[in-house]
Amino acid sequence: MTEHLLHPRIVESKDWATILFVLSFLLITVTKSTNENRFGDFMKLIFSDKYSKIYRDSSHLMSGFTLSLFIVHAISFAFFIQLTLTIFGYASKTDYLLYIQIITFVVFFILSKYLIEKIIATAFNIEEFVEQFNLQKVTYRTYIGLLILPFNIILFYNESIPVIIPQLIIAIVLVFSVVTYLMSIKNYQNIIFSKLFYFILYLCTLEIAPYFLMYYWYTKSIA
Repeated sequence: MTEHLLHPRIVESKDWATILFVLSFLLITVTKSTNENRFGDFMKLIFSDKYSKIYRDSSHLMSGFTLSLFIVHAISFAFFIQLTLTIFGYASKTDYLLYIQIITFVVFFILSKYLIEKIIATAFNIEEFVEQFNLQKVTYRTYIGLLILPFNIILFYNESIPVIIPQLIIAIVLVFSVVTYLMSIKNYQNIIFSKLFYFILYLCTLEIAPYFLMYYWYTKSIA
């Protein structure tokens, strides 16, 4: 008689991810329907600087439009981080507890960095410049988050993804981030040059040091 051994099949749920993807597209749809012209200009950001020129006032930083797309940006970036870790063999893409940790860290990092920038800007008397500069950065980073959202969906629901795919996306995101950062500096070059010393301190303290420390911590943790 042949003996059959039955092994339990563990199926990891993907429902939580589907809900977040639907929520992201729902937020995008609502934002587009309530701010149709602004959303149209925003989506052309890669081809035109019209949006940056029209909505450059710092009051737009806390607008409903910016905040709703910031939520999508946070969801998208957290997914991309987890998917990248999965492809490189450091995590599971269906681990919702890990996703909660990642998105919590992403939001905490962004908000704490923003609050520290506010304090330093007040100390250096460059509040208006930092607010406008932050708006520029948030705008471009949110745009990147929206662009990689469809790739997150493809990566999440496909079982075999070549390592080159996330590497290519990371390279494109880094290049785009550097280019947009330089564009932001160019847009505010007159203010920057008038407060060059403070800007260099701001740049080293809040734009270089945090990412260097994160990279150092990450390389040490996987060593």
